[in-house]
Amino acid sequence: MYFDKRIIYIILGLIILMNAVSLLTNTNALLNLLLTLPAVLVAITFHEFAHGFVADKLGDDTPRMQGRLNLNPLSHLDPIGTVMLVFAGFGWGKPVQINPNNFNRNIKMSVAEALVAAAGPVMNFILAIIFAIIYAVLWKFAPGFIATQAGNIVVILIQSCILTNIGLGIFNLIPLPPLDGSKIIGGFLSYNVRNWFERYYYIFYIVFVAIWVTGIAGSIISPLISLVYNGLITLMAKIFGILIF
Repeated sequence: MYFDKRIIYIILGLIILMNAVSLLTNTNALLNLLLTLPAVLVAITFHEFAHGFVADKLGDDTPRMQGRLNLNPLSHLDPIGTVMLVFAGFGWGKPVQINPNNFNRNIKMSVAEALVAAAGPVMNFILAIIFAIIYAVLWKFAPGFIATQAGNIVVILIQSCILTNIGLGIFNLIPLPPLDGSKIIGGFLSYNVRNWFERYYYIFYIVFVAIWVTGIAGSIISPLISLVYNGLITLMAKIFGILIF
């Protein structure tokens, strides 16, 4: 079955255009967008680097040969995925190509693929925790700085990093192609079920696009992002014995 991905790009392009027009007429929204860009660069770069790093450690040097084992954002950004992460709060980077035949034979090939797929979201959750710790440390030891204009900008940037990494991590765990979640569960499916899943890849891809374009994905993911964010900040507040606003 053939599915022209250009149709998806056209639909996404229209969504981006409509969001861009609304942003250009809203100064505060535009400012928040600009403050989101550093978080997007960090989240996508580390996400894709993690995929390549784990694949390399498992014996596949394809990411290394393609220059993906670095933290240069230009090596990892996908134009559509990056723009969607900026405008919609969830998206993707340029997929890291791997060759499962190169994996070490001391681990099942499908499991190795699942580990490589899981590396990206796991990295995002780790980054979210790190930025949450930084956030709590600032509230604990530099409340005066936070009260300044510069401190307020730093806090917004850190909050954006936490939210963006949580969003990218959760979004990519959706078990539908082309997201990491489909590859993660694929590593633990039986041979027949895995073949069936791969045979109808594009149907699942269409389902993914449908729930995304209709807003179903956002309505599910947004509450999860808020839940994880609030839970993480609450945990940090308890650990550091502070009140975070």
